[in-house]
Amino acid sequence: MQFPKRLQLANLPTPITKLERFPLHGSGAQIWVKRDELTGTEVSGNKIRKLEFSLAEALEQGCNTVITCGGLQSNHCRSTAILCSRLGLKVHLILRGEKPEQPGGNLLLDLLAGAEITYVLEQDWATHEDLARKLQADYAASGNKAFFIPIGASDEIGLWGYIAACKELKEDFEQLGMIPDYIVTATGSGGTQGGLLVGSKLFDLPGKVIAFNVCDDAAYFEKKIHEDVTLWQRRYKIDVDFQKKDINTIEGYVGPGYGLASKEVFSTIAELARTDGLFLDPVYTGKAFHGMVTEILKGKEGCMPDAVNVLFIHTGGLFGVFPQQQYFSFA
Repeated sequence: MQFPKRLQLANLPTPITKLERFPLHGSGAQIWVKRDELTGTEVSGNKIRKLEFSLAEALEQGCNTVITCGGLQSNHCRSTAILCSRLGLKVHLILRGEKPEQPGGNLLLDLLAGAEITYVLEQDWATHEDLARKLQADYAASGNKAFFIPIGASDEIGLWGYIAACKELKEDFEQLGMIPDYIVTATGSGGTQGGLLVGSKLFDLPGKVIAFNVCDDAAYFEKKIHEDVTLWQRRYKIDVDFQKKDINTIEGYVGPGYGLASKEVFSTIAELARTDGLFLDPVYTGKAFHGMVTEILKGKEGCMPDAVNVLFIHTGGLFGVFPQQQYFSFA
């Protein structure tokens, strides 16, 4: 398959490791982890895979500025800010929430990387794309050219990140002699989930792709991913047998809301760190991993009946742990 222009930014391929001690209470399932938190250090996680394609397009178009958006602790915005610094591009972030007195986690790294930040209150967030277009016009008026990347780099360009990852997964499975029954990921903007769905078809991967939403609901992701894949097919003229019924988003694990986790999620994060030395975050991976384990333990009543081998895509997010350290209990 011919991929579009791509920057070599991530440390690839990432390894797959087997969980040896995390308790699954006789379920018979084995969890494997695709270690995409190891795609970098300061730019760790899934976003860099997508940004390899998005930023290549920005440079191809002759842009000297990148505008993108997300939450205050956005992994995507942190990755974009650092990569733009590396590439000599100006970056302007539109972040949802009030400017904190003391920045921490991803936000601190955004600022250290030199990002210009516009804060937008929660009640005004619906207008963030209008603001991005205005900023593009303002940059153009001053003789600059700004490239807009949507939340999570989740669009028809960003889909390539995890389409390419599926080629890597095919090689992983062959080397390990492992056939997954399920491939599991967190989903917050749909790009990773959509890329896995398309890539699994293009590279004929075994295993059903399942995503645990960390915000919104299944209907939102069905619509969003279908739109992104449709645009991808039109833009790149690639035929793939993709239907809405292929989109499997498991609800029930969002908890109090986006960026907010239940005490059970914090407990699961701490338990995995103790048993296997793997660190999840309370925004994305913690919720998805907790949901996956809960569903496995339901047996035939869960969404992964008779699971033997389950692959969890670790999409990173370590820096998001620190701003929520007060919610962990070490008693």
